[in-house]
Amino acid sequence: MPRANMLISQFEQHFNCPPEQLFHAPGRVNLIGEHTDYNDGFVLPAAINFGTDIAAKARDDRTVNVLAVDCNNEQNSFSLDNIEFSQQQMWVNYIRGTLQALLQSYPHITGADLVVSGNVPQGTGLSSSASFEIAILKTFAQLNNIPLDGVKAALMGQQAENNFVGCNCGIMDQLISALGKAEHAMLLDCRSLTYEYAAIPAGMALVIVNSNVKRGLVDSEYNARREQCEAAAKHFNKPALRDVTLAELTAEQANLAPVIYQRAMHIVTENTRTEQALIALNNNDMQTMSQLMAQSHLSMKNDFEITTTEIDFLVEIIGQVLGEQGGVRMTGGGFGGCVVALAPEQLVPQIRATINAQYQAKTGLEADVYICLAANGAFITS
Repeated sequence: MPRANMLISQFEQHFNCPPEQLFHAPGRVNLIGEHTDYNDGFVLPAAINFGTDIAAKARDDRTVNVLAVDCNNEQNSFSLDNIEFSQQQMWVNYIRGTLQALLQSYPHITGADLVVSGNVPQGTGLSSSASFEIAILKTFAQLNNIPLDGVKAALMGQQAENNFVGCNCGIMDQLISALGKAEHAMLLDCRSLTYEYAAIPAGMALVIVNSNVKRGLVDSEYNARREQCEAAAKHFNKPALRDVTLAELTAEQANLAPVIYQRAMHIVTENTRTEQALIALNNNDMQTMSQLMAQSHLSMKNDFEITTTEIDFLVEIIGQVLGEQGGVRMTGGGFGGCVVALAPEQLVPQIRATINAQYQAKTGLEADVYICLAANGAFITS
């Protein structure tokens, strides 16, 4: 495993001794269920075989020393007794915030020497940050013999991102990084944090295509969508849109601002699609899965208005290759980023060829294609 060798070599060069252990946490792709997480709804992600790797050695004091390979070998040191936000090195805040969350439950942990590196493509919506947080938690739990489970770790990672880093994310990214299962997707109930696995049919590949559209205004648009969803839930006097039925929503259409109605329509129908996708996968019913993913994309385009012309074009041309043998949709927060396809392995070369032949000619952009497998999460022991 070349990445492991690279990490060990970097660690030995930097700290003049070998690491004690190597740790890994995966990134993720969401097959269906977009923007439903912060509405207490359902999501269906899979952990992928891209992620964050850490070489680590425990210290007998409270100092944490970090070498970040992917940030031009930048270094950072801090004490567990004095964790502050860094304006200069933003990457270290994911470590600091995560350890601050861990310290609230386990105040007596010791420091460590770390070399960190990740191969989750940045800015694609495949959740490099959650992978980083979960990898840090796995590392410190193991080095300190802490009985940390995956759900607690996910909540700590989310707390770090919400309260320390300042990103108002849901729980999906951290939980799938912690508890993903090889060859499976996970239906996660974002309210109860209960989950069940859905088998990805044999012979199907996860194809992730980065549109390379520069994602502008993501934060402001994301926050606007959250506010619109909250306004819709408030109209119905419900805790979240998870609790609103399609019949209730359509009956109230005349009393809702058109944009609020559209946003709510996406969430309400997306929750239903996501639950149906679990059944389709477990029944090896790719025809239904194909239809659900297509409907999800149209809903994101027309009701939630978070796709771009480039993303829509990718979905269109990949969909033409797949027919009903597989599914394709935008994945992630929107306004750029990635498309995910669940595709028969034998169609992957044709998907690549179609993208190479048409995407740049139409958009002026080159797309990056990643062929992924569903992988185990950091806290899965079997």
